[in-house]
Amino acid sequence: MTEIRLMNPNSDPVVTASMCEIAARALPVAPIGWTAPAGPPLIVTPEALARAAEGIAAAEVPGRPDAVIVAAFGDPGAEALAARLACPVIGIGAAAARVAARSGLPFAVATTTPGLEAQIDALMRRHAGTVPYLGCCFAAGDPVALMRSAAKLDAGLLGAIVEAHAAGAAQVVIGGGPLGAAAERLRDRAPVPLLNPVLCAAREVAALLGAQHV
Repeated sequence: MTEIRLMNPNSDPVVTASMCEIAARALPVAPIGWTAPAGPPLIVTPEALARAAEGIAAAEVPGRPDAVIVAAFGDPGAEALAARLACPVIGIGAAAARVAARSGLPFAVATTTPGLEAQIDALMRRHAGTVPYLGCCFAAGDPVALMRSAAKLDAGLLGAIVEAHAAGAAQVVIGGGPLGAAAERLRDRAPVPLLNPVLCAAREVAALLGAQHV
């Protein structure tokens, strides 16, 4: 039986459950969630991202999964984990950048974490190829406080999406696994198509598993 793990480098199990629910829409089976046993509930600094990478790289992955999704937008530890496992390991940030690249349209990221701008920019440029990447636009407000209110989070992200559109983005990546539910809520309100990185990674996994069984 197919087994897919979704690993949340943030320490919030509620967010893990939400991301698993989103990913299940695109997968042949619902993923099994894993939540970081330590660290912040939301990664907002380069230091926290580095610590999360160490945790994912060293994590014991139960069973023999057919694929693993690393569900934080900076893809912490994904490459190191892939070097240890025999199955595909897909980071949601890289997956979203690859989807954006396939469209050929200029894109930007809308997110809540200005402290991670350099890391996000580097990840997007690495995986988007020659497709124009216009950078990050940020929701106004403290990232942790925004996560406590769906209404405030949606309003802040929508403002960032509108800003990205005005700068020339024809598509916008919602930059964060914990922002996946907000991405779905905003899909019909946004002036441009939105890319939900959790769904992007899930679809990539589904395609890889399908190819293996052809």
